[in-house]
Amino acid sequence: MDVRLLEAAQTGDVDYLQLLLVENPLILDNIALFSSENPIHTASIAGHLDFVKEILRLRPGFAKEINQDGLSPMHMAAANGHVEILRELMKVDCRLCRSQGKEKKTPLHCAAIKGRAEIISVMLLCCPDSIEDKTVQGETALHLAVKRNQFQAVNVLLDNIREKNRGDLLSLKDELGNTVLHLAAWKRQRQVIELLLGSGTTNSGILEVNAKTNSGLTALDLLLIFPSEAGDTEITEILRSAGAMRAKDISHPAISSFQSVNQNSAFSTLEICQTEQPKNLVDYFKFQKGRDSPSEARSALLVIAVLVATATFQVGVNPPGGVWQDSYIPDQSNSKAIITKAHYAGESILATASPIAFALFVLFNSIGLSVSLFMIHILTSRFPLQFELQMCIVALYFTYNTALINMSPDEVKLYVVLVTVIPSSLTAVIAKAIRIHAKKMAEFVLARIRRVP
Repeated sequence: MDVRLLEAAQTGDVDYLQLLLVENPLILDNIALFSSENPIHTASIAGHLDFVKEILRLRPGFAKEINQDGLSPMHMAAANGHVEILRELMKVDCRLCRSQGKEKKTPLHCAAIKGRAEIISVMLLCCPDSIEDKTVQGETALHLAVKRNQFQAVNVLLDNIREKNRGDLLSLKDELGNTVLHLAAWKRQRQVIELLLGSGTTNSGILEVNAKTNSGLTALDLLLIFPSEAGDTEITEILRSAGAMRAKDISHPAISSFQSVNQNSAFSTLEICQTEQPKNLVDYFKFQKGRDSPSEARSALLVIAVLVATATFQVGVNPPGGVWQDSYIPDQSNSKAIITKAHYAGESILATASPIAFALFVLFNSIGLSVSLFMIHILTSRFPLQFELQMCIVALYFTYNTALINMSPDEVKLYVVLVTVIPSSLTAVIAKAIRIHAKKMAEFVLARIRRVP
């Protein structure tokens, strides 16, 4: 987009826009050729109503365009709470309320995430069916509002659902099998739970209070996984008074012998996951393919790798015991000089006092740093600014090696060079070899142990 046009959109200067059009009548037509973003995107973020009106008068089709981030002008107006701009965009086409952007998010989803209650009311009035739209994760606007603790948005959405007699929307599930009641119980949102269970929704069968997630958990199960938090007792009573039960306590209808053989193992596994013993909670919180999001797992691994890299780097450049602050070379003629070893300022005290202990410290700390840097490299392999990120990792790696080598006394310096430079450079090869051969080595050791009488 022309820099001058972008400036006009950012400031909302309609007069400057007219001047640009006089100078170049095709300036708005050129946008489609060179940019995925048009002036309405920028003006909708900034909230310049008059500028949006003028652009829509000239090019109403701009209201339907999606920028490189997968957002339309209505997405931006909804997220930022610009109601009047939203109204102008809806004059072009009410169906814009259902335009799908990145991850199939609609403007209503953006408003729910940000808690824009007034925006939600306006959009539902113009396009009531937009409340049914789901993201790529299967989340409705109500799911998103509950997840983001946006109580006002939840209230508006629930009022609309009851007014339109669309109680079936309360039982919709996301890709993990969560209803809004599951999310409210997980988030400990007493107000939302009371709203969901009020007005006879459970008695009339509109809301299934004992619906299960893909992991086989009810809303009460999600609440009681950690039963020690303040306010849980009151929420538990509210749920139980509405007929909520633990999944293991729900009676199942009679089934055929063939079904019972196939399902007994599933029920027993479910009961194991739902018991409150700590050892079973460990199994529950392990990563499960198909249940847990790979992107969340990658984020968790990246955080862990950064923490390990930070800890190992810090302890590497500041070894246990610190470093000598002065240099000392004992006088050979002084018989007491053997009590204190020769050392130089900046050398590790631990390395001078116990070279073996220092060597072990360098070995394992270097392994920790190298593997964590390798993990960071793998997990960020397709991130933007890739070259700059790799330069940071390389600089950190060589800073660590330089510090350790220079604080090592002469008798262990060669060992430190070998440990920090050579093995660290082969981290990927070593990690792959360990993964391939670890199981075979364990089986071999166990077989040898069994042979011993």
